Amino acid sequence: MDEIKRDKYLRRLLSKRGNGLVKVVTGIRRCGKSYLLDPIFKDALLREGVPEDHIVKVELDRISNKRFHDNPEAFDKYVREQIKDGNRHYVILDEIQLVDGFSWVLNGLLYERNLDIYVTGSNSKFLSNDISTEFRGRGDPIQLGPLSFSEFSQVKSGDRAECLNEYLTYGGMPPVVFQSDDAAKASYLSELFSETYFKDIIARHSLERTDILDSLVSMLASAVGSLTNPTKLYDTFRSKGVKELSINTLDSYLEYLEDAFIVKKAMRYDVKGKKYIGTPYKFYFSDLGLRNARLNFRQQEETHLMENAIYNELLYRGYNVDVGLVELRERNKRIQTEIDFVCNAGSKRYYVQSALYLPDAEKTLQESRPLNNTGDNFRKMIVVKDHIKPWHTEDGILVVGLFDFLSSPDSLDW
Repeated sequence: MDEIKRDKYLRRLLSKRGNGLVKVVTGIRRCGKSYLLDPIFKDALLREGVPEDHIVKVELDRISNKRFHDNPEAFDKYVREQIKDGNRHYVILDEIQLVDGFSWVLNGLLYERNLDIYVTGSNSKFLSNDISTEFRGRGDPIQLGPLSFSEFSQVKSGDRAECLNEYLTYGGMPPVVFQSDDAAKASYLSELFSETYFKDIIARHSLERTDILDSLVSMLASAVGSLTNPTKLYDTFRSKGVKELSINTLDSYLEYLEDAFIVKKAMRYDVKGKKYIGTPYKFYFSDLGLRNARLNFRQQEETHLMENAIYNELLYRGYNVDVGLVELRERNKRIQTEIDFVCNAGSKRYYVQSALYLPDAEKTLQESRPLNNTGDNFRKMIVVKDHIKPWHTEDGILVVGLFDFLSSPDSLDW
């Protein structure tokens, strides 16, 4: 089996060594958190000359370590017994959430100056966006996602169009990439929802309306990239005859799905007014294969898949991503237009529009219109599905094909 290199995340881990914080690798289950720490991170340490006996790893999901689950004191003692001397030791604790009172153990270990601590966790209790509070502000989260297209392409060969279509259909969950056929891929993805994600969320929050959770995920999958909010979703449920349901319940269920990294919320941002708009907003799936599996691979709208893929890529590159609103005046009327993505990182900003095709000048003008009315000079781009040579419109907007955009880490700056 080919090894999938995750160099971007490895560089982040290496840059955080010795910072006095617990490095907490979070992310949706089965996206490769354990594999990132061992063998990828561990092998990098060994290549740098770190003695192997100064890398302490404990896999808490092994039966031999079950004795630590309800005995944090014994676990703390065991870890300390593995420390050989006063030199730096790298402590890797896999599935740490299985230990009752694990935060107390980790906070205690942080007092030992020669310990550099890395942990993962894989149930919904641990997959909280508020994970740093577990360690009293001494946690340093590293959010790992499913494979980006460039990572996915490392182990895929053949026609680039076929490679892209496979990614848009089955996504980038590492176990799926090596499945032998399409039926196996689809089956694995479907079972992830029923046997892993849903069970975690239901158990953590003691949910009784599992039917609502199931239907809600399907609704979000069908409406990827569409504006929504709990009120709109509530109205949809009511129109289908669902009773004894509140807007607050739906709002909570959406938060549970976000906390498990199944979906991500993109807020709307008024570009000219320079302010956020509270509602409505958009949801995108962290993995396209999971989204498609929820719909039994029936709804394969290219526009939705493409938009979701671009959103995930921008997050992978480290940008904060919002949906842009640009208000125009036309014949004394105010018209609201949309930029698919406003991307920010420090002082950098990019505007990215997703368009399946630009068949003529009229369509090009339509997609360019909000970009040309932002009132600033930040870089602007339109991504199309076609395999084309990058070109610029008369207004200087870059037009690039989806394959090239996803494949090239510097494509925003072409």
